[in-house]
Amino acid sequence: MLILGIESSCDETAASVVKDCREILSSVISTQIEEHKKYGGVVPEIASRRHCENILGVVRKALDDANVTLADLDGIAVTYAPGLIGALLVGVSFAKALAMSCGKPLIPVHHIAGHIATNYLTFPDLEPPYLCLVASGGHSHIIEVLSYTKFRVVGRTRDDAAGECFDKCARAMGFPYPGGVHVDNAAQTGDPKAFRLPHPAVAGNEFDFSFSGLKTNVINTLHNAEQKGIAIDRNDLSASLQATISEILTDKTIRAAEALGYKKVALAGGVSANSGVRAALSEACKERGFEFYMPEKKLCGDNGAMIACQGSYNFLAGITADESLNAVATLSMEDI
Repeated sequence: MLILGIESSCDETAASVVKDCREILSSVISTQIEEHKKYGGVVPEIASRRHCENILGVVRKALDDANVTLADLDGIAVTYAPGLIGALLVGVSFAKALAMSCGKPLIPVHHIAGHIATNYLTFPDLEPPYLCLVASGGHSHIIEVLSYTKFRVVGRTRDDAAGECFDKCARAMGFPYPGGVHVDNAAQTGDPKAFRLPHPAVAGNEFDFSFSGLKTNVINTLHNAEQKGIAIDRNDLSASLQATISEILTDKTIRAAEALGYKKVALAGGVSANSGVRAALSEACKERGFEFYMPEKKLCGDNGAMIACQGSYNFLAGITADESLNAVATLSMEDI
């Protein structure tokens, strides 16, 4: 089975061909980081325009690299939710036209489900059920993966996502966009106990997250120091921020696993590339005898392979769409 996956939910135009659900035959990503860097973040209008310019070339190269043609494909998968609406529309419109023109099934894929699927590409023996922490610039979720296509959200962020907290704190510290990787690099030589940062709690669900207060605390720390003429060691603040976010994500994920009886835990999403988060959750699982899975770093960011992989399982489950498929900016995993 050969599935073409197309991803355009934010600022990466990506396409990939995956064979038999788990073998990556090609993966092409056109990133816009350098263009958005001057603005300190993704500009939706610019992102949408670049997707329009890049998507044909990216898909063509993915097919060429995999040495397959459109006729060889069993289906075309595309991210339809959630994400920047203009960016999503480019991918969805292209995939619909391509599927109709070559008579192939169109397979809708939820972006977060795609991130979860990166673990299948890294671990051929991994099977549901298990608990997965999905952390990225726009999402912080603890999800029960009940099957390849059924999910239940256990916890989610009430405000900022973990990756958003990393990036906005990084910008306040003077790091260029995207800031998360610069915080990670600086943290390697910093003291994680140099600053006492808050662990925000929320009422109503013990497994929900809140990172807005942590972000505000870091920004206020920087502003207060500047007003007083006090120098802040960015490496120490980066290490303290990274340790705090890692502790929050790990603590809630482990408590959710214990409460729900899971012995198998996975990590996914852009923040899964962060060394502090990877180490903290890995160590916590090891201490409790849990099986732990996390994707290769090259699969942590947005990519087409994750969409092709999840699209393969959707296809096997009979989940397809017709020409009425539309992009959706916000959509819960439970509403798929």
